[in-house]
Amino acid sequence: MPGEPKNNNLRAFAKDGYFVARNFLSETQRQGLQASIQGDLAPLVGPAELEADVGYPGAPGDRSAEGGSTPRRLLHAYARSDKLRALALDTSATVVLSQLLGTEQVQLSQCHHNCVMTKYPGFSSATLWHQDIRYWSFDRPELISVWYALGDELEENGALSVIPGTHLENFGRGRLDGNLFLRPELEENQALIEQAKVVEMAAGDALFFHCRLFHAAGRNLTQQVKISPVFTYHAQSNQPIPETSSDRLPSIALSKVT
Repeated sequence: MPGEPKNNNLRAFAKDGYFVARNFLSETQRQGLQASIQGDLAPLVGPAELEADVGYPGAPGDRSAEGGSTPRRLLHAYARSDKLRALALDTSATVVLSQLLGTEQVQLSQCHHNCVMTKYPGFSSATLWHQDIRYWSFDRPELISVWYALGDELEENGALSVIPGTHLENFGRGRLDGNLFLRPELEENQALIEQAKVVEMAAGDALFFHCRLFHAAGRNLTQQVKISPVFTYHAQSNQPIPETSSDRLPSIALSKVT
């Protein structure tokens, strides 16, 4: 069953910082999510972040430029629809997360990810090498994100790439630029980036990955929009630091697994 992680997946997560759960969503669940999200994209239902807002490579220069209204992600997914709320609280995912986090009580962060990532043809941007924890403030840097493929995720449409094992390393500040991306001009970073792997997924797969894992993504070079809900979780014992961006909204307790 999807919610019963195999030992090799647990070992892979401990060693590499990620693993892919194949066929995690049922076809009915996947199609329902896709239809619901498409309804929020055309016409666009906010809150949303646009490609022009982030200024990443390939993004339109500003909202008035060609493609300036291209969505990058739909925000507040948990509160956006019943289908996305059910996905965020998914029992099968909770079973996996409780084993990876080593706790019976898992909580969903409403402050980080909690969104639907989109990549549109023509105006999608590339995301440089980074760790998600760079902007997050918790007692411990031990959070896990779950990225769902509602369609096939391939290198040509901007699938995530990861550098396995980087969740176990400590990186000096000098290896990062002013926005906390890896500096590609440094020889030691170049050697690291050469170890990267593209995480290709089929529709219905789910990627579980550690918040300290370095990852990046290219542009969508196909003619189809890529849609990927993603949520982030933490143990109840690992709370956001007060008065930070991680503490803006309360976390949601998932049902305990037995």
